[in-house]
Parts: sequence; C-alpha cells; structure tokens
Amino acid sequence: MGWSRWTSGEREAPEPLEGNVVATVVGGTVIWFTLFLVQLPFYGWFDEHDRTWWLWTCLAGGVLGLYGIWFVRRREAALRRERLVRETGADSGPGTESGAGAGPAPEGPAPAE
Repeated sequence: MGWSRWTSGEREAPEPLEGNVVATVVGGTVIWFTLFLVQLPFYGWFDEHDRTWWLWTCLAGGVLGLYGIWFVRRREAALRRERLVRETGADSGPGTESGAGAGPAPEGPAPAE
C-alpha cells in the first residue's frame, strides 16, 4: 500500500467533468474586477503599506479573465461544431479536412485517356 497503487498505470483515469465553463470563467472575471474596484478607493492605504500589488493582482486577474472568456467561448463553439458533425455526419463547411480543396467541378468535357 504505497504510491505504486496510484502511479502504476493499472487504474483507469476517470472521464473529465464538463460543466458550464463559460459561466465559471465569467463569474471569476467579475469577482476579480469587483475586487479591483472595491480596493481602488483605498489606493493610498495600500501604497503606504507597500501593498499595491493587491490591486494590480486583481486587475491582472480580470484582464486574464477576459482572455479566458474569449478562449472558452471559442472552445465551446468548436465542441458544438464537432458534436454536430459527428451527429449528422455532414461536412462543417469549407476549410475542414474533408472539405479542404473541394470546389466546383471543372466545366467542359472530361479529358480523354
């Protein structure tokens, strides 16, 4: 009974949990920006006590949260497109692997062999 029980590779990894990732990231971003705005009126106190990094940490969290929102929204859209392709078996449009290079058929008679 040691670490080998957990690290031997005999146990199968569980499936990842999928929740509402967009709402989670939006909520976290709102919290970071709220913390920044709540601390902003006390900038003088933070400056006197050499704690202005608290303010800038909250601002950085909010800005990174904006990037996170953009990222997870794109991820959700890609997952939705993939699910649709899998369910319908249809091509998702130009630029995908199965649709790349496919264009209209050439006009005119077929080449003679």
